[in-house]
Amino acid sequence: MAITIYGIKNCDTIKKARSWLEAHGVAHAFHDYKASGVDRASLERWVKQHGWETVLNRSGTTFRALPDADKHGLDAQKAIALMLAQPAMIKRPVLDLGEGATIVGFKPEIYAGGIKPAAA
Repeated sequence: MAITIYGIKNCDTIKKARSWLEAHGVAHAFHDYKASGVDRASLERWVKQHGWETVLNRSGTTFRALPDADKHGLDAQKAIALMLAQPAMIKRPVLDLGEGATIVGFKPEIYAGGIKPAAA
């Protein structure tokens, strides 16, 4: 199972999540969506699985700096458009476990329950 962690390299939560994965022997690839972007299909899949309210990071400085007009009337499509334009608005991390399974955010207890180390 190929695991990919999506986020921003300098994010403290990403650093904690990657440290947890490494400490538990979980092989993974890292995708910096601030540097490399993210495709619409992935965002749509994440939003379908978790809801745009979970995937859109409304507490971050990037979202808070938006004009009020961009913040009002949010729905899934508007949220996806905002996240495509400014990937820093995507909640971090998004962990793609393969086969369509994802986890949004980092909580050690959730990672412990849903992630298995790669076979040796």
